[in-house]
Amino acid sequence: MQKKLTITINDKVYAGLRKTIGSRKISKFIEELVRPHVVRPDLESAYSQMAKDKKREAEALQWAEATWKDRNHAKR
Repeated sequence: MQKKLTITINDKVYAGLRKTIGSRKISKFIEELVRPHVVRPDLESAYSQMAKDKKREAEALQWAEATWKDRNHAKR
C-alpha cells in the first residue's frame, strides 16, 4: 500500500531533483533515501532465515573455529 505525502522544499532543491533524478522518479528516489532511517528490519526473522541456510552456517562455523585456533596459537 502506498500513501501520498505532500512536502515543501526549496525551489532550487526541486529544480535539482527534476534535473538530476527526473520528474517521474523523485518519489522513488526520496523513499530509497529515507527508508533505511525509518524502516527497521525484523532482525529475529532475518537471523532465523540465515540459520536455515545450512551451507552458510557450516562455512560460518568453519571460519569461527579457524579464527579461534589462530587466536589460541598467537604469541603474546
